Amino acid sequence: MSEPADRRYGPATLPTARGPLSAAVVEALRHPPHDLPVDLGVDVYPPDPFTDEDLQLTLFLCYELHYRGWAGVDESWEWQPTLLALRARCERVFEAALRRLVGVPSVPAAGVAAGLAELVAADDGPALAATLQRRADLTQFREFAAHRSVYHLREADPHSWALPRLGGPAKAALVEIQTDEYGNGRLDRMHAELFRGTLDRLGLDTGYGAHIDVAPAVTLATNNLMSLFGLHRRLRGALLGHLAAFEMTSSLPNRRYGNGLRRLGFDEVATRFYDEHVEADAVHEQIAAHDMCGGLVRVEPALASDVLFGAAAGLAVDRLFAAHLLDSWAAGRSSLRPPAPPTVPPTVSLAVAACAAVAPPVRTVVV
Repeated sequence: MSEPADRRYGPATLPTARGPLSAAVVEALRHPPHDLPVDLGVDVYPPDPFTDEDLQLTLFLCYELHYRGWAGVDESWEWQPTLLALRARCERVFEAALRRLVGVPSVPAAGVAAGLAELVAADDGPALAATLQRRADLTQFREFAAHRSVYHLREADPHSWALPRLGGPAKAALVEIQTDEYGNGRLDRMHAELFRGTLDRLGLDTGYGAHIDVAPAVTLATNNLMSLFGLHRRLRGALLGHLAAFEMTSSLPNRRYGNGLRRLGFDEVATRFYDEHVEADAVHEQIAAHDMCGGLVRVEPALASDVLFGAAAGLAVDRLFAAHLLDSWAAGRSSLRPPAPPTVPPTVSLAVAACAAVAPPVRTVVV
């Protein structure tokens, strides 16, 4: 399946708004950079930030400006001061929810690598990988791939934000991991390209950001978590902790995903992305825990608790993601959002959109 480069590699098309806040941002981005109302978003306090569609899409809209931008959107929006101020207010809500979710992980006497191992060993998340290996049908596997495409088509990019913020052993270890993620400079070995092959075999759109509109809030939250950590130097320890937990919990699930596709009759092109991670992440696990995170804490001991917070947060949000998929399938409905008109028409004025205080609840639609 051949596609134009701009479809494969971005930028993505602006998604449909999901509430008053994201509608105001989408509408603003359609025009040249300008100041947003000073009170826009000030009263956004959703009861559950992880499932709030409006909040998570607003964060995603803002964060993507620092990656590949949005099609047709002026690139100067990336550093527009009032949009950055709005993003900061949304981030405070999101980060506070993360800290409530996981608390403050304690650092064991044995050190941060041991703490990471304890977090991973204690993780009792829903058995999503086992379900995909043994029981999921083709429709469910295609849904899973659509969810994951939001990250996998830019795999490694959020964690690369840490590179200029590190020095010494932690930086060397991160470079070693990221070099593998980027295929050692070979396009056909880049993990994002391998996943594009999986999408193609599954008959899914392989364009960058193609599935954002159907990705629910909890899926966007797993991505926004990485962007939050990556775009704030103060959270560099959390970013490395997140990556370490990601690598330490990757090999077995990826083996199961590959076996699930083989069970459904798919070939090695479809499974190559997952098969590659079985081997690569078994090596990355030790590098990430001991060389990268251990190396960081040896140089900056005060960041030990941040490392464990990032790991715990990543594992916790992934549990919410897995539970969403499994609960949806158990109820006989899709785990993806259905195509829907915007909650607030895109032509709404910024002043009108700013009047709404709370984002709407998640809509449950049986498909």
